[in-house]
Amino acid sequence: MNIELTDKEFRRLLDMVYIGNWILNSTRGTDRFEDYDHVENLVFSQCAKAGMNTLYEIKEGRVVPSAAFENGGIHEAIADYEDTVFFEILAEELARRDMDFEPIGPDNFSELTSRIDEYIEEFEQNGMDNISLNR
Repeated sequence: MNIELTDKEFRRLLDMVYIGNWILNSTRGTDRFEDYDHVENLVFSQCAKAGMNTLYEIKEGRVVPSAAFENGGIHEAIADYEDTVFFEILAEELARRDMDFEPIGPDNFSELTSRIDEYIEEFEQNGMDNISLNR
């Protein structure tokens, strides 16, 4: 298979491959999905042909994203995503708790979304400042 990409499109593909592999493998320790590591290796091995030599390095015989790539802002994008997902999940869990975890259906779906929206608004305005745990 051949795919024709501009340099800008290829650079975006590098970001997407890295982010995808990070999400799949970053928390797995030694139990990694090796096939995704392999695809990342294949894609980053094309950096040399594209003249993007600073974006890859070779470790233990494998082509991997370079430290320059990893420190170039990609983790800020991942962190933004993680923050958004965290607050969305927290808002939904709190809303479901407020509703005593009753099953959601057509009768109470709008109540759930309204409660979620209220929590999201709170988090957008105050982050974690107003969250406390009663023990």
